[in-house]
Amino acid sequence: MSYEVNGKSFSQTPRAGQCLRTFLHELGQFGVKKGCDAGDCGACTVLLDGEPVHSCLIPAFRAGGRAITTIEGLGGDHGAHPMQRAFLDAQGFQCGFCTAGMILTCATLNQAQRTDLGAALKGNICRCTGYRSIEDALDGTSNVDDMVEAGVAFGRSLPAPAGPDVVRGKARYTFDIATEGLLHIKLLRSPHAHAKIVAIDASAALAVPGVHAVLTHEDAPPALFSTARHEKDWMDPDDTRVLDDTVRFIGQKVAAVIAESDAAAEEACRRLKVTYDIVPAVIDPEQATAPGAPIIHPDRTTANRVADAQRNIVAERHAEFGDVAAALAASAVIYEGTFTTQRVQHAALETHGGLAWLDETGVLNIRSSTQVPFLTRRTLADIFGLPADKVRVFCERVGGGFGGKQEMFVEDILALAALKTGRPVKLEFTREEQFIATSTRHPMRIHVKAGADANGKLTALQLNVLSNTGAYGNHAGPVLFHAVAESFGVYNCPNKKVDAVAVYTNTVPAGAFRGYGLPQSLIAMEAAIDELARQLGISPYEMRRRNIVKPGDPMLSPPPSEYHDVLYGSYGLDQCLDLVERAMRADTPKPDLSPEWLIGEGIALTMIDTVPPAGHVADAAIALNDDGSFDLTVGTAEFGNGTSTVHRQIAATVLATTVDRIRLRQSDTAHGGHDTGAYGSAGVFVAGKATHAATMQLATELTAAAAEAWLCDAGACVLEDEAIVSGVRRMPFTELAAIARERGRPLAASGNSGGTPRSVAFNVQGFRVAVNKGTGELRILRSVQAADAGRVANPMQCRGQVEGGVAQALGAALFEEMVIDADGRVANPRFRDYHLPSFADVPRTEVFFADTSDTVGPMGAKSMSESPYNPVAAALGNAIADATGIRFTSTPFKPDRLFPALHEKFGS
Repeated sequence: MSYEVNGKSFSQTPRAGQCLRTFLHELGQFGVKKGCDAGDCGACTVLLDGEPVHSCLIPAFRAGGRAITTIEGLGGDHGAHPMQRAFLDAQGFQCGFCTAGMILTCATLNQAQRTDLGAALKGNICRCTGYRSIEDALDGTSNVDDMVEAGVAFGRSLPAPAGPDVVRGKARYTFDIATEGLLHIKLLRSPHAHAKIVAIDASAALAVPGVHAVLTHEDAPPALFSTARHEKDWMDPDDTRVLDDTVRFIGQKVAAVIAESDAAAEEACRRLKVTYDIVPAVIDPEQATAPGAPIIHPDRTTANRVADAQRNIVAERHAEFGDVAAALAASAVIYEGTFTTQRVQHAALETHGGLAWLDETGVLNIRSSTQVPFLTRRTLADIFGLPADKVRVFCERVGGGFGGKQEMFVEDILALAALKTGRPVKLEFTREEQFIATSTRHPMRIHVKAGADANGKLTALQLNVLSNTGAYGNHAGPVLFHAVAESFGVYNCPNKKVDAVAVYTNTVPAGAFRGYGLPQSLIAMEAAIDELARQLGISPYEMRRRNIVKPGDPMLSPPPSEYHDVLYGSYGLDQCLDLVERAMRADTPKPDLSPEWLIGEGIALTMIDTVPPAGHVADAAIALNDDGSFDLTVGTAEFGNGTSTVHRQIAATVLATTVDRIRLRQSDTAHGGHDTGAYGSAGVFVAGKATHAATMQLATELTAAAAEAWLCDAGACVLEDEAIVSGVRRMPFTELAAIARERGRPLAASGNSGGTPRSVAFNVQGFRVAVNKGTGELRILRSVQAADAGRVANPMQCRGQVEGGVAQALGAALFEEMVIDADGRVANPRFRDYHLPSFADVPRTEVFFADTSDTVGPMGAKSMSESPYNPVAAALGNAIADATGIRFTSTPFKPDRLFPALHEKFGS
């Protein structure tokens, strides 16, 4: 058959049943992405005879003889298409995985369609941006600073260095590579929530043509580990094997088939015969701790870092400051309530996956979609008994993470398969596998009890938390401890009590997710503050002002932390409250709504430590090149968090050059050094400090080298406009590089950051909402967030992080929910049945930054990737309560959840 792709003819016959997406990808059109394979996300959008289509839904043979345009060919022979330039000017992307499909759809919109973008873009999902920058691209708005001179990059809205490649489909993600002799892996997964594997008969599977191997628990190393990746292994329990002889949730991997094609591997999986001994399962977390409940990990002990395996308790925390009971008895007002939060999927558009191969030197190479390449390498070396220098883990651009890729879900199987077969192998999760077999946010039940005196001063705070960690304990303890830390610590109160437990159940595991426990606990904590204020007749703003910590106050959460390195590097919480209150009180057009609509406002605040405790390490290295440019090497990964841009801004500012003169290498263990990973809000705060240290050291080396050449004092030399200057003398970097080369002393430096001391970031979210008392429908009339990010390294990017965090959190607050049935099965493992926020769902959020500069962070900056998410659901719950007079205590706040209580109060 003949195909015309981007004006070029291809004579190739697709496989039977092959969709257009995979066909184009095999032709090298890597801009066509896989996000869902069900027509729900739009990442695979191409133009077919000029019309946008989801190529995952089009049989490849139906495109024969028709004009196919992918993102690579959109501009034709004329360079970038106007829409590609518009997205570049507006920086209408973050991770960029959705961008090709989004641009192709936007490029076809007529004027009528542009008047209703909610309808026009309903087939294209962005998980990162919050859509404002995408709308800016359609409006022709530029969000980048032009003509930024040498040495002043920090603090400016500079574009992402990968931007031109992202908008033209040239940015390379995990699977955008052609590999010769590649074998494909498919996983057989458990249909049972809890069972022991008695036998696996692979004979029929091995008879399938093209099948090379079937791997089971008998082929896997016996080592126990955690899929969670932290710098310190003691943070997580050792309760997982590469392949286990016991399955503990529906969807757990049972066997791996390696074959010449996905089709052969899938057929072999169907032919595997597994004999199970089914044992009782427990799905409900409260029942899991009851006497007589099935024990999920009976052999685990405290040596495996499991608190009480016989009660299914992974981690727990019980402590009290003061006397909470006595303080509550003496309080003028008390509020008590129980809140529940649901299971949420990360829904990064690029699923987990990777490739593995052994190179000619015997090094095991893993190319994967990961936030933590260095930690993954360390664990793989331990599991398989390999020297660290015989394992390389790297990623290029990552299609979203949100904490879900701070896990090792595929790299262990990839390593096992590559080592067993000696061939290059590929494993790419389907969207359904992403739902049933990776990780989720921890569902929690939070009971809060709080008291205050007649003046609005808090007298007592008490939290009781039950966290469902699922079948494995990855991140169970740290998430639980974080949930009851800063949520408490941000308020001054003499009496505080915590009882918190994380338990195993026979359900899909929970893990790291943006906010890391705080979004759950804040729903309860911030509701309590509002309810106390309401009883006392004090405004929610004033109630918080009377009780929030201020510089000099201890940030206390029971039990006392063993880590005492959290400082007020900068303090802008008071400014954030003022900024939100001022914005919410500003005159705005009154909504044209009928009397059935109830209007209310709500706020919530959050504090977050900018780095996890116990160390977070980053190394950086930089060297001067002969042409006066610099090579900067960092370990942190780029997945839309913007660190690639900020690292270059730091280096360019310190070295008095421009960002285009900083060539960045990153996220590859082969580059040397170490990097704990891009998580815990550490990408800028820790890795950025390493870059700052390295560039400051290189600046010293440059001035010393110039001073030696000039026979003058190095103190009289300064860096200025890509040169060393001393009085009237000026030596360009190119000349300095030539001198260094002649002397055989390359000019290079390295830097390190250990993640301590730590600082705190603050955010305040405000909403004005309308709730229809007859239907439960909810509309957001205004969304405002103020953030203390220290000195903002890149205002455009930081604003995008806030907007994206709010949008993602609104999805979880309003409609996202993974449904687990009575057997422990995920009932809605696809986007079609799991409502992700689309353009029409997300209001514009007004973003304000406090005027601070952090004394701890690099050049005054601190974190702002996780924290914008945290106060959103809490503020929304407070706004709904203000509108309706009803305190809703379970998320998501869906209309069908609101309706019964509204009907009971207001009638028909």
